[in-house]
Amino acid sequence: MAKIKVVVVDDSALVRSLLTEIINRQPDMACIGAAADPLVAREMIRELNPDVITLDVEMPRMDGLEFLSRLMRLRPMPVVMVSTLTEQGAEITLRALEMGAVDFVAKPRIGVSSGLQELAGDIVDKIRVAASAHVKRLPSAPAAGTATAASTPPHAPRTALPRVSTEKIICIGASTGGTEAIREVLVPLPADSPAIVITQHMPPGFTTSFAHRLDTLCRIRVQEARDGDRILPGHAYIAPGGRHLRIDRNGSNYVAVVEDTEPVNRHRPSVEVLFKSAARVLGPNALGIMLTGMGADGAAAMREMKDAGSYNYVQDEATCVVFGMPRMAIQHGAAHEVLPLTQITPALLARLAATPSGVRHRI
Repeated sequence: MAKIKVVVVDDSALVRSLLTEIINRQPDMACIGAAADPLVAREMIRELNPDVITLDVEMPRMDGLEFLSRLMRLRPMPVVMVSTLTEQGAEITLRALEMGAVDFVAKPRIGVSSGLQELAGDIVDKIRVAASAHVKRLPSAPAAGTATAASTPPHAPRTALPRVSTEKIICIGASTGGTEAIREVLVPLPADSPAIVITQHMPPGFTTSFAHRLDTLCRIRVQEARDGDRILPGHAYIAPGGRHLRIDRNGSNYVAVVEDTEPVNRHRPSVEVLFKSAARVLGPNALGIMLTGMGADGAAAMREMKDAGSYNYVQDEATCVVFGMPRMAIQHGAAHEVLPLTQITPALLARLAATPSGVRHRI
């Protein structure tokens, strides 16, 4: 079996050395080149034809985002970004994912050597996933003065949306490729849509920026979930990085519970935790959505949701960056409908518009 060929691009000689060592320890991958800046990397990519590159965000001669933008327009390939745990690093990372990077690794600001070694398992897992990811070509840059996907809701309907039932709560699970898939689902929703709770696999320090970015694009209000938040229509609540999110009931209200319990399926936050709580607390008042992601997190719990009366949508293989979690949800018999990403929200809105308002606990 051929090894995964990786090129490391980072201006730090220490990071290049560490990543090279981590990659070369794996029996199924090899670091075939390490570049100190994007201009050197460009020649390496031409000559060595790697399967995956790791790319630092802050680089000399050409920053990582500019290089990524050119790469994804001219020669699309799987990229894993190497980011710093700062607010600015989080913003740049989200822009990189929007441009087509498959995933990212958050390197520590201090203790880089020990920190990267501790993250070695995560790094090589993400490289493996990236090697088999569906990568799309980035459209040509828009002319000066035109709107971009980051500034304008790309799928905002021009006509008025029908009034939809707010008697439900929408539960979304996602991992690799999920930041853009979640944006695709949320942007078209009306301001008075049902409440939404979201678990996206993401480390601490990034979900605040992710929630803020979505909030600027959507009609609904999007925020990082806080323990005890009432779950209200017209709002979306994102599990904080590194903490689980589940739904509970407090009297007549549904509330968010944010907790630091042990990882589930190796993840914290875990989709399994959110979906299990939806099955137990919401029953038929839940709508489930499983989006792109590696592994099987949430698949079994999504079947529990279905058995409890939820109606579930699963993203299809052709539009997933990684088909792991959706595939497992389908294999568990959890899906009512398997749809391309762009069809999930229209199908959801049509179902909500046709749903008569039932009797349930008021929120």
